[in-house]
Amino acid sequence: MPPFPDHQIPHATGPLRVFRHRNYRLFFAGQAISLPGTWMQSMAQSWLVYRLSESSFVLGALGFAAQLPLFVLSVFGGALADTRDRRAILVATQVASMLLALTAAALTMTDVVQVWHVFVLATALGIVNAFDVPTRQSFIMDMVGRDDLPTAIGLNSSMFNAARVVGPTLAGLVVAAAGEGWCFLLNGISFVPVIAGLMLMRLPVHVPPPPGPSTLQRIREGLGFAARHEGIRTTLLLVGATSLIAVNYSVLMPVVADKVLGGNARTLGLLLGAAGAGALLGALCLALRRSSDGLSRWALYGAVGLGASLTAFALCRSVWTALVALVPVGMCMVVLMASANTLLQIMSPDAYRGRVMALYSMMFLGMGPFGSLLGGSVAHALGPSLTLLLSGIVCLGNALWFGVWLRRHGPSLAGVGRETS
Repeated sequence: MPPFPDHQIPHATGPLRVFRHRNYRLFFAGQAISLPGTWMQSMAQSWLVYRLSESSFVLGALGFAAQLPLFVLSVFGGALADTRDRRAILVATQVASMLLALTAAALTMTDVVQVWHVFVLATALGIVNAFDVPTRQSFIMDMVGRDDLPTAIGLNSSMFNAARVVGPTLAGLVVAAAGEGWCFLLNGISFVPVIAGLMLMRLPVHVPPPPGPSTLQRIREGLGFAARHEGIRTTLLLVGATSLIAVNYSVLMPVVADKVLGGNARTLGLLLGAAGAGALLGALCLALRRSSDGLSRWALYGAVGLGASLTAFALCRSVWTALVALVPVGMCMVVLMASANTLLQIMSPDAYRGRVMALYSMMFLGMGPFGSLLGGSVAHALGPSLTLLLSGIVCLGNALWFGVWLRRHGPSLAGVGRETS
């Protein structure tokens, strides 16, 4: 089997075609309301911990605590998604996320919140996300089918990254005016339309699969399939290496806003919003493509651009130059990750899709805690600017490795290297 079997890649006629699916319209509407709240909470949580601790190491440790469950437990979430009712799983995870956000709001707004409270809540949310992320990723195919999958993933990335622009910007204003607790409260409320949309979907009655291998056996089967499939294995390694190296740019943003750029919570919101604007641009470029041909090459371009723009960001000493540099950082990150997401879903048989997406979650989000801890530790010793500079250089090396791999496997990639849009 060639690494990237292009003959399986479907063609889409345009980004609006996917909205003919009623279930996807409900999903899209709910996420459009909820995702800005999620980004508001993420920014407010980082600023709260930094305000309480004034430590880049503690910020890195928070990222480690929040994302470690994704690395450890995502394979269980993927196995569950391949055997259970995905909608029911998503309803449960959204309710749990809402309750955690409201708990954070209550603790913060009553002025009793401590750093350890935030760590416990962030870890609990990470456990929830370990089951939510692979289920939600594999649920996209259930809503739109294989033909519209690339368009749906592109639009999801567009929506996600539009929220990255709106959410942190709003959070910066809300934190400056009323405090972090209001961001947590608004996020908790935003889960209501998501849950309602899931409940209103018209889906076939879930038929449990016949008794088969145990959960651990299913996990081993998924790992074995991914390891044997050259295209899936290489794509996962690219995603994991990038996540480990580059994730600290967002984790260290509060330190950059304060110590390097001399700003405040509003500055942090602007920085995160700039990265989100770039990510939105990248996602829109992917959503507007007429086909999925050439996605492996897009992933390579994203990897190169991410390393170069992250290096430029590390050298910035003013807010405006930092904002300019962060736009391509966000754009290249989403081009790389969304291209990899689409390739993995297309290459995965339905029976393995949940487990492959669990591995994607492990590599994309689950490697984050190690990157956060590494970035926070290095920044504590060397400072945030030098840490980001080293990250950019290593990202360029990662891109070089992937480019060499693509060149060597070019003859077997068939149409994947062709750009048709």
